[in-house]
Amino acid sequence: MKELTVNDRLYSLPSNPMVVICLDGCEPAYLEKAAAAGKTPALSRIRQEGTDRIAHSVIPSFTNPNNMSIATGRPPEVHGICGNYLYNPANGEAVMMNDPSFLRAPTIFKGYYDAGARVAIVTAKDKLRTLLGHGLRFDEERAVCFSSERSGETTLSEHGLEKAANWLDRAVPDVYSAELSEFVFAAGVKLLEEFKPDVMYLTTTDYIQHKYAPEDDEAIAFYAMFDKYLQELDALGASIVITADHGMKPKHLSDGSPAVVYLQDYMNEWLGEGSSKVILPITDPYVVHHGALGSYATAYIEKSEADTGVAIADLLSRIEALEGIDVVLTRDHACERFGLPPDRLGDLVIISGENVTIGTSAVEHDLSGLDAPLRSHGGLTEQAVPFICNRVMADMPAAPELRNFDAFFLASQAATQSNV
Repeated sequence: MKELTVNDRLYSLPSNPMVVICLDGCEPAYLEKAAAAGKTPALSRIRQEGTDRIAHSVIPSFTNPNNMSIATGRPPEVHGICGNYLYNPANGEAVMMNDPSFLRAPTIFKGYYDAGARVAIVTAKDKLRTLLGHGLRFDEERAVCFSSERSGETTLSEHGLEKAANWLDRAVPDVYSAELSEFVFAAGVKLLEEFKPDVMYLTTTDYIQHKYAPEDDEAIAFYAMFDKYLQELDALGASIVITADHGMKPKHLSDGSPAVVYLQDYMNEWLGEGSSKVILPITDPYVVHHGALGSYATAYIEKSEADTGVAIADLLSRIEALEGIDVVLTRDHACERFGLPPDRLGDLVIISGENVTIGTSAVEHDLSGLDAPLRSHGGLTEQAVPFICNRVMADMPAAPELRNFDAFFLASQAATQSNV
């Protein structure tokens, strides 16, 4: 068996195609409700005949940190991507962490590519494309990496494929639609048929999960759509692992309004304006469906106890006492517990409970785009995710030992086996 090492983990070179699917925002209840409605026969068969587990995502349970953990096989302390959004206290600037310069470890895709494998990556959101495709060369016919969001603009030199939308004979989907994810699945099937990758990663968008609860018809229809493509991928002989970057929980009050702890307002009251900075790493270009409200925040204390009269220990206790706050940790404790890079965190890490989000100041959040009760993620209660393989993996553990970023490690083992 041929093997390669990426980020100190050993991977097998597959004898048949291996496919990892990241269902963005796939709270395990979505699969249960769709199965109970009889809409996912392929997935139900795979869960029964293959391997069905629950894994844990990394914290924060956001898109970028978890996709890059899956892509590198390691937590954020190794690859460096600890949010969608990063604050630099040295210059007071906040930037998106979607540039490869923020990445501190090579991807599994680069490892396989360098070993001679054919690699295909399709992401719904373009914010992930350059991170996932970093280190691949598109001047050969061995690497494809594009997003459905920008599928009308793909080129051979940057993506390995010219005009992906034309190639797939589909219109470029709206970024706030189920079709954005369907494009990913459809592209995956065609790539497996025509490009014949050894390694393929398909990662979707959580538009549906932010907008609809597991029992809603629209959510069930989404997983019925996914099931159709899953059946095709399975029939083509691929070894498949299905997981998610994070779960999704309702974060609203009984009247449907968002449940929010506006932490910056409290910090201003306690410390004075300009003495602290609350950062919400969920922030990205796609805030319409969540209003930049999630269950994880980091806070920088920009003035000392001598300036504010409030010690860090006292501040931590005050935040912990706020209704809806689940965990408050100092930077060192958060890094130790969650495997985070210390130079990219504030002085405190704050996590809210299952049905509550954290905001900055009330006046800073534009919630006009929320046309349904808020559903969001980021905390410990969104850490449980599906982990399903269409091969029998008898010795596979379960959460918390099993992590979503074990997907390619276990998929590579499964890809040395024959079909179930």
